[in-house]
Amino acid sequence: MSRRSGILEFAVLGLLREAPMHGYELRKRLNTSLGIFRAFSYGTLYPCLKTLVANGWLIEEPGSAPEDALAASLAGRRAKIVYRLTAEGKEHFEELLSHTGPDTWEDEHFAARFAFFGQTEREVRMRVLEGRRSRLEERLEKMRASLARTRERLDDYTLELQRHGMESVEREVRWLNELIESERAGRDQRRSMATGEAARQDNASGESGGPPRRRDEASRGGAASRHPDAPDPSEDTTN
Repeated sequence: MSRRSGILEFAVLGLLREAPMHGYELRKRLNTSLGIFRAFSYGTLYPCLKTLVANGWLIEEPGSAPEDALAASLAGRRAKIVYRLTAEGKEHFEELLSHTGPDTWEDEHFAARFAFFGQTEREVRMRVLEGRRSRLEERLEKMRASLARTRERLDDYTLELQRHGMESVEREVRWLNELIESERAGRDQRRSMATGEAARQDNASGESGGPPRRRDEASRGGAASRHPDAPDPSEDTTN
């Protein structure tokens, strides 16, 4: 399986996890929601769907509207097939979501992974974001080194094109920095909230678990703490 077909399978499983769809609907979602698949055709999508069905990750069902099926039959056309994710397919997609290796940092794969970050665990998101940033920083360093070596041999337009490419990479690195900081801030906030909640529970446990303080002791300001020979101010000491 090629890397590109693997990305398509991942995206199809992710979209069908949201809801069952037929082929046309899937292709439209791939084009609009995941722009990296604009070049994919039905000739690419349907073999992918057949492979996923053969693997047991999808099942094919007839369209849900009876009138649509009847109209298709009268017109001599096949009714639309709806593709639904199986339990095995959901499990496989969740396994793919947990991957954080170098493939997830590459341009097309990263875009597909990012589109499903809402279904991805925070720790996995962090590793993918940090890996992507590291890959782009390496690319940026190579671009700068190459530009420094060839600057004087390039015409103005080629030089400007290389600068444009570098600026694009620099913008994405800044964007990734913001995302990573946001993820970290969310983690710290959740930790702070969890710590505060634990402290509140400990305090509540201590207050409810200890012996109740007598009201008359509290009103006397803790008489037991005074020296035993000291006179009780409530008593009349005059003869």
